[in-house]
Parts: sequence; C-alpha cells; structure tokens
Amino acid sequence: MELVGDRYLGGVMRGRMEGFGYYTLPMGTEYRGSLWDGMFHGQGELRRPTGGAYRALWDRGLPTQGKYTFTDGLEFEVEKWLYCDGYDRRFYTEISSGFKPPGIAQLTNLDPPKIIPKGCYDCGDGFYNPKTRIVVDYKRKFLRNADDDEHEWILRTCRKAWDLTAEEEPKPSHSLS
Repeated sequence: MELVGDRYLGGVMRGRMEGFGYYTLPMGTEYRGSLWDGMFHGQGELRRPTGGAYRALWDRGLPTQGKYTFTDGLEFEVEKWLYCDGYDRRFYTEISSGFKPPGIAQLTNLDPPKIIPKGCYDCGDGFYNPKTRIVVDYKRKFLRNADDDEHEWILRTCRKAWDLTAEEEPKPSHSLS
C-alpha cells in the first residue's frame, strides 16, 4: 500500500490554506478550488485518482450543492437517476453510443472489459479480493478495505473472474474383451 501523504499547493494566510489551491489527500484524491480558513469554501472539485469528479459549492468544508461525474461522463442525479435502475439495464456507453450487433455481448460499461484476476471481482473502480477484503485499482494500487456491506454487495452484484477449466478428456475404457 502506497500512501502519497497530504500535499498542498496554493495560498496561505495566518498559517492556513486560503484562496485558490490544490490539496491532495493521502489516497490520491485531489481538491482543486477555493479554500478559506483551512477548509474547502466556495467553488471546488474533488477528483478521484481512478477518474470521476465531484464539483460542488462548499461552505466551511461541507458541500451545499454539487454533482458527481463518472469517468465516462455520466452525471449522477439523485432525483432523476435513470441509469441501471432495475428497469433499464443498459450500460451508459450503450445509452450514449447504441447497442453492439447481435451476438456480441457487452459485459461492462468499459468495452472491452478488464481481465479480472483469478478469484477476484470487478467492482467498478477496481478489483476486489474477497479473501483479503481489499479493493485495488485497475493498476493494482490499494484503494480501500471493504466493510461488510460492500463485501456482500460485491459478492451479490459484481462480475467475478471466471475459472476457466478445460474439460477432462474421457479416460479410455479398459474392457476385457
């Protein structure tokens, strides 16, 4: 596990982050925007190292309004969320670009999908190993430890590495004839 450590580049006043700045958290998430008295304050954006960003208006460290945009451009909306809602199971790339020809399956929003390590699951932002309960990004860097709820959700809903086994050759019969 490689932690980057906190880093800050920007204005400082009275020994605190103030004005516009770039603040990187230990796991690589970066805040870009306005700060006041050492807190996110005003317009700012949190960018995840694996992609995706949360752009918001911040008030003393708390978002008052904002929107999350996934790596592929899909914007999350609490009220009018229509993506993968149980009735429409298309991937966002299928919604925006159309379906593939018949007979060609699309298994994930990312096409072609990532090859999942044996015994692991693809949980959307990386691979999950149920034995260690660790999620790593697609470059195999540590993201987080899964709690019980996330563990159960991943086992129930996410794509698992298929254990490909060759069919056994039938053994020749030894007849006494």
